[in-house]
Amino acid sequence: MPRARRWFGAILHALSYVRAAGGATVEDNVVAFPAIAASGRPWVRIVSCNPMEMKDPLIAPFSSGYPVADGSEWPAFLEEVRRTHRDMWADFDAFCREHGEMGLTYGDLGPEFIAESPYLNLYSYPAEADYERANGLGPNWQRLDSTVRSAEATYELPDQLASRDGALIYLSLGSLGSADVELMQRLVDVLATTDQRVIVSKGPLADEITLHDNQTGEGFLPQPAILPMVDLVITHGGNNTVTESFHHGKPMIVLPLFWDQVDNAQRVDETGFGKRLPTYGFDDAELTGAIDRLLGDPALAARLAAMSARIKSTSGTVRAADLIEQVARAGEAVTT
Repeated sequence: MPRARRWFGAILHALSYVRAAGGATVEDNVVAFPAIAASGRPWVRIVSCNPMEMKDPLIAPFSSGYPVADGSEWPAFLEEVRRTHRDMWADFDAFCREHGEMGLTYGDLGPEFIAESPYLNLYSYPAEADYERANGLGPNWQRLDSTVRSAEATYELPDQLASRDGALIYLSLGSLGSADVELMQRLVDVLATTDQRVIVSKGPLADEITLHDNQTGEGFLPQPAILPMVDLVITHGGNNTVTESFHHGKPMIVLPLFWDQVDNAQRVDETGFGKRLPTYGFDDAELTGAIDRLLGDPALAARLAAMSARIKSTSGTVRAADLIEQVARAGEAVTT
């Protein structure tokens, strides 16, 4: 692991400033940086993926996209994870232990590539969509209902759409998904057959995607300013967009690509907050039908509005900052 060793040295050097000045290190990652534990300073772990990352017997394996109500496929999935990941995990675990990390675990529910912080662990997911657990998370874990970014820019709907009737839909597949021009073009073509208006985050290959009269879009858009004004979100299921849509009470159609996107897609579907569709295998009528059903469901709209109001009242970003500050000031675990 020569590259990892170089990174270890660089990170440990940077953390020497934290050691000298006091304070704490905040890590938002899916694999451990052993230099953080080796620094001897308090540290905070943030889980910004779907909370299935924190494993439990009642929860499907992370990144499987399987439902919680049917565990029949879980053992085969975990065995495939073991076959493909066990040796790599063992090498990484040895590296972590060699460089000051307490070590990682590989249990019946799969491998851990990052340890819990003994000081504070945070994750962001609303209570209404979170998972029931057989084993509760430890006292150093804190759930935040949302950690939505403040809008740093404004967005004004172009006249061509502002003057039209129809619900307003936001389409975003993230920077990687939007680079699949064929997929994006198919989506905007299908959406052109509806009576709805569409804002499209076109991504890095924006010039290769042709929009229609009921659509507007750019390569990159100020999503925090757009989400509050739309009626429905079509997303790849990244945790950021999903939790922001929960925050603003927007129903979702989720077209997952990889990683925890499949877990978010499944959770949105099984909790009734939206619909999961096969990203490359959906029929046109499946997409347009899902749009019509979600937009025409007043009970769902009321449920989402109530959830949004409750989430916003919790001030997740302020709470997160307060908890991290407690660790930084006292250098002790936070268990409130």
